[in-house]
Amino acid sequence: MSSRRTEAIADLQRWRRARSRRSWLTRSFRLQVMLLVGALLAGMLLAQGAYLNHRKAEIIGDQMGQRALAVALSVASIPELIAAFDDPDPSATIQPIAERIRRETGARYVVVGNTESLRYSHPLPERLGLPMVGGDNDRALIDGDAYVSEATGSLGEAVRGKTPVFDADGEIIGIVSVGFMLDRVAMDVGEHTSLGWWLVALMIVLGFAGAYGLSRHLKKVILGLEPHEIARLAMEKEAILQSIHEGILAINRDGQITLVNQQARRFLGLAPAREVLGQPIQEVVPNSRLLEVLERGEQQFDQQMWLGDHPVVVNRVPIRHAGEVEGAVATFRSRREIVELSQALTRASRDVDMLRAQAHEFSNKLYTISGLLQLERVDDALALIHQESERAQAQMTFLREHVADPVLSGTLLGKLTRAREMGVSLEIDEHSSLGTPLTESGQEVLMTVIGNLLDNACYAAAQAEHREDAEPRVRLFFTDLGEQLLIEVEDNGPGVPPPQAEAIFREGFSTKPGKHRGIGLALVSRLCREHGGAITLEESELGGAAFTVVLDKSLCRDITAVGALSATHFKEPR
Repeated sequence: MSSRRTEAIADLQRWRRARSRRSWLTRSFRLQVMLLVGALLAGMLLAQGAYLNHRKAEIIGDQMGQRALAVALSVASIPELIAAFDDPDPSATIQPIAERIRRETGARYVVVGNTESLRYSHPLPERLGLPMVGGDNDRALIDGDAYVSEATGSLGEAVRGKTPVFDADGEIIGIVSVGFMLDRVAMDVGEHTSLGWWLVALMIVLGFAGAYGLSRHLKKVILGLEPHEIARLAMEKEAILQSIHEGILAINRDGQITLVNQQARRFLGLAPAREVLGQPIQEVVPNSRLLEVLERGEQQFDQQMWLGDHPVVVNRVPIRHAGEVEGAVATFRSRREIVELSQALTRASRDVDMLRAQAHEFSNKLYTISGLLQLERVDDALALIHQESERAQAQMTFLREHVADPVLSGTLLGKLTRAREMGVSLEIDEHSSLGTPLTESGQEVLMTVIGNLLDNACYAAAQAEHREDAEPRVRLFFTDLGEQLLIEVEDNGPGVPPPQAEAIFREGFSTKPGKHRGIGLALVSRLCREHGGAITLEESELGGAAFTVVLDKSLCRDITAVGALSATHFKEPR
């Protein structure tokens, strides 16, 4: 059992070492590039060198054959040699001539034979008179051809030039064979091709050196990353771009879209990325202003704008390479969450202000009643109680009779209390009426619209520096008679200067001091546009500003669905 465990551990260790080696080899980009480029270059050089050297060997061998044939033709044309064929002993004349020519030309042998292939000359004198070996004399002796052949003779394998010997009448009387041994030819080929192989080897070494330099350069260009790391980073970047909450839109120097993430497509209502990429930015998002960044090369941060019905904050920056602007990228994040949070805070603040105002007001009244009772002025205390009760009863009676929606009635009651606390006289026009309850969205819209307009009006009316003794006044009128909802809020404040008449509806603009202002009127304006209406600004009869809001009647419930809705929404306190 122990031996098996030891073998298993050893196998596991060998597998890990092999895997580590494979992993290192496959992950080293520089080594991969060097080996790939070097091996490719070495293969090309070796193939080319082998072909060229083989071709050179063929040429050298052919030249040696032609040289042997030329020597044979020269020997066969010597008159003394031709005349010697008629001598009783031809070898006596032919052998010295053949040996002299053999030494001068460097041939291995110069053999001259008669028509029966009997030798008249040979480097070895003892072989004179013996038949020639090789069996390749027929073309010369029968056909009369001069040719080059390779055959194995008495001295070994040789490349031989053979030619017939003709007499004065043109008759074949013999044959001349001049040979160069193949090992000598191979030696000559090796001498002539060795330089080529050395050059190939040198080029392979230089090729690997260049491949190493190229791999180092590529490794530097890709910041020292391995291919699998680049792939992982690319996948991570794509996942991040598609998952972040901000929209991203990028263009190249030609103004064509090169990147758009999922959030940007959702904000802009774009088609799938494959249909958008490569399209001109002006055709897809005309108000992106990325072309301005591309032309000027200037950065733009925290720019507010609307994309469809989304309020967004946009950052635009140029993409630079080697000092040149190669493109531009815009990132934008939605401000809808901020607007929704602002609405929630406005509602919470409104409720808190209403409760605080009521607590403050009733605390003062209780202190007054307590003082009167301590002074034993019971009748005065009772008169004050009846006065406050009648005033509250009058307000609730008016709201009960003129406002059919309980949520709006509660909002107006809170604003009345808040205005009294600020020292502002808030009047609701006696002809105001809302005879139909609101839908849930209608309640949200009217609470936001009336709440913001009354808050701004009370703030403006409470500014006393523009008047001397006039009482701060705000007047509200609303009606659902006709095809639309109409709301008018006016005050006797300082009004809105004409140059600011349009700017006050822009998000972020405010005449009030302090930060985080300029949301209320912008929000009211957007709600009016979303619900088929509008908001206008005029000069009030009271001397200040008058805001008129028109909304679609779809914010009210269908009167037939309301049925026998009771008109009583507030019960008198007991």
